[in-house]
Amino acid sequence: MEKDYLASIKKQFEYYKMLGDQTFAQLNDEQLFNQINEESNSVATIVKHMWGNMLSRWTGFLTTDGEKNWRQRDAEFENDITSRQELLTKWNEGWQCLFEAIDSLKNEDLTKEIYIRNQGHTVIEAINRQLAHYPYHVGQIVFLGKIFCSTQWKSLSIPKGNSKSFNDDKFAQAKHKQHFTDEFLKPD
Repeated sequence: MEKDYLASIKKQFEYYKMLGDQTFAQLNDEQLFNQINEESNSVATIVKHMWGNMLSRWTGFLTTDGEKNWRQRDAEFENDITSRQELLTKWNEGWQCLFEAIDSLKNEDLTKEIYIRNQGHTVIEAINRQLAHYPYHVGQIVFLGKIFCSTQWKSLSIPKGNSKSFNDDKFAQAKHKQHFTDEFLKPD
């Protein structure tokens, strides 16, 4: 059961990373840094925040508080990433830190207590907390992508108007165990 949990959450995180990757590929450089209004965040700023959070939460995951004293959370919301390459470097660095931490976990680690801002969480609770947090921000990135690309947007799931044909195809196949992310985690 625990091995299934670790494999499942890794697959879920991979899915949300893929959604971000495929959104970045559809945006031009200007769109990555476009801030709709004073209170909103650009795609680059959301990436910077996720990067800061990921490095803080997943570095020394089992041994140190998830809110590191070196983290500068408020600075994560300054729109100062200057290039697509810098954005992608931070994005990939954050995810690499997460995946390395997940890959290092053993079944017996799942019930251990760790701390985030001096509040105790089981490892499962801490992972679930991040599995709620990152998709929230990836959803913001995808939403901005859809706004900026407008009619040029290429759907990352089942395009509008295609649900019936998608379902017909799925039900025509032999039954087999498949996680919902499998159908979307395909190379471009």
